[in-house]
Amino acid sequence: MTMTWGYKLILATVTLDAAGIGLVLPIIPRLLRDVGHTADIGWQMGVFLGLYAAMQFICAPVLGALSDRFGRRPVLLASLGGAAVDYLFMAGAPTLTLLFLGRAIAGITGASVAVANAYVADITPEEHRARRFGQLSACFGVGFILGPVLGGLLGDIWIRAPFVAAAALNGLNLALALFLLPESRNGARGPIEWKTLNPLAPLRWAFAFPALLPLLAAHGVLTLVGEVGATVWVMYGEDRFAWNGLMIGLSLAGFGIFHAAAQGFVAGPVAERFGERAAIFIGIAADTVAYVAIALVTQGWMVFLLYPFFCLGGIGAPALQSLLSARAGGDHQGRLQGVMTSMASLATIIGPPAISLTYFATRDAFPGFVWVAGAALYLVCLPLIGRRRP
Repeated sequence: MTMTWGYKLILATVTLDAAGIGLVLPIIPRLLRDVGHTADIGWQMGVFLGLYAAMQFICAPVLGALSDRFGRRPVLLASLGGAAVDYLFMAGAPTLTLLFLGRAIAGITGASVAVANAYVADITPEEHRARRFGQLSACFGVGFILGPVLGGLLGDIWIRAPFVAAAALNGLNLALALFLLPESRNGARGPIEWKTLNPLAPLRWAFAFPALLPLLAAHGVLTLVGEVGATVWVMYGEDRFAWNGLMIGLSLAGFGIFHAAAQGFVAGPVAERFGERAAIFIGIAADTVAYVAIALVTQGWMVFLLYPFFCLGGIGAPALQSLLSARAGGDHQGRLQGVMTSMASLATIIGPPAISLTYFATRDAFPGFVWVAGAALYLVCLPLIGRRRP
């Protein structure tokens, strides 16, 4: 089995994995109300969603470091198998405690995205990594678009059906990887060291690496800015443009499709033609225009005209990931990708509450303030990315 086939299988794995995650999202509120026997699910919803990101934050560096030591394939197989069993467990969980336990395990197995990224870094020449990281992100986006649609349909049939479907998708992932995925990392293997299981060890390694620290900080800022749209898009559409459910659905689907297309087909060529740093700056500039414009437009249809800027803004993340990958070296790709996934998870933990509070505090005076504030955060990235190191 060639590495080209391995790359295609990783793309398929990430797509199916994202679909499995998205499958269960539409039925979470109904499930929590049903299992908890209450209509007031405020804290339960927050804990359920936050557990996933928290466990990714803790476990992604560990899985990445383990894959550096023992290979990508065994760690990925263990994650996929664990996810399949866990979704079946949640399909039958009768209490909130067991549901929360299953969600925590799902966050651990979901941290395998760091291993998938490391696999791609292993088999891709440095000059083509931005292209392939962009395609990987695009596949995740496509899976995340399709998953909630299918989950909503299945949830109307039986509220636990999306969990069964997610388990089936992870089982299919496991079969593909077990029989068709070759190992990408050939190196010395040794006994496990307990410090490898310390989630803070990879973080300490990354933050002590002078060539990585500024770019990791920029990665954190880019992820945090991206949380603005994820947090307020629906509320802003309702408050500012009086969008109904159909318009919100169309706007989200259109954004997802165009964003995936930009990452899959634009990020790589731009980075290869102009360089990763230039691609990052282009992405930041486009996103800044989109954020400021959406804060100022007065009609809902105008938002759709901003899609090219929003989507071109998506090319910055794969280019930055490629730049970071080049700095880390071949022996530490798993550790690096784990740290990056961990930082992204941290942004999804602290970002939405802060963004939501800001939005509600400024909505009456200027509802677009949160978008302008997000664009202003990009100013922090400019010196971090512009700083060159050998």
